Amino acid sequence: MLTRDQAYALMCEWTQSESLRKHMLAVEAAMRFYARKFGEDEEKWAVVGILHDMDYEKHPSKEEHPYQTVKLLREMGEPEEIARAILAHADYSGVKPETSMEKTILAVDELCGFITAVTLVRPSKSVLEVEVSSVKKKMKDKAFARQVSREDITHGAELLGLTLDEHIANVLAAMQGAAKELGLAGNGA
Repeated sequence: MLTRDQAYALMCEWTQSESLRKHMLAVEAAMRFYARKFGEDEEKWAVVGILHDMDYEKHPSKEEHPYQTVKLLREMGEPEEIARAILAHADYSGVKPETSMEKTILAVDELCGFITAVTLVRPSKSVLEVEVSSVKKKMKDKAFARQVSREDITHGAELLGLTLDEHIANVLAAMQGAAKELGLAGNGA
C-alpha cells in the first residue's frame, strides 16, 4: 500500500492547483481524526483523503472523476478498499458507502470545503477562530458557497451516527490541528 508521503507525491504530480491540494490535505486531516476516533488504520485513511480528488483538476467531469484515480490505483495494485472509498465519495459512482472509511470520506469531503470557505471570509483568515455556530450560521445562507451541498454535510453526520454539531466540531478540530499546513492559520502566520 502507498505510504502517506508516496500518496502526497502522487497527488502533487496530478494536481497543480494549490487550493485543490489544500482541500485534499484538509480531508486527510479529517480522515486521520476519524480513523483515531474509530480505532482504524490512520495511514490508510490518510491516503484516501489525499487521493480522493487527485484527478479532479484534469478530469472534472462525472464521466471521469474519480474513475481516473481509481484506474491508476488498481493498475498499481493498491488495495481495493482504497479504490472503493474514493468511488464512494462521489454519490454518482454507484458505490454506496458501506464501511466506516467509505462513510467518513463522504461525510468529510464537502464539510472540509465549507469550513475552508467560512474561514476565508473571516478578516483573520484563521480556522483557529472559526466556531461550530459560525459554520451552522453560514450553512443557512444559501448564497454562501452555493456549490457546497448542505445535504451532503447533514447526511454525512447521519452516516457517522453523529449530530451535525458533533460532526462539524470534529472536522473543525481536525482542520485546526493542521491549520498551518492548510494555509488557514491566519494573516499573521
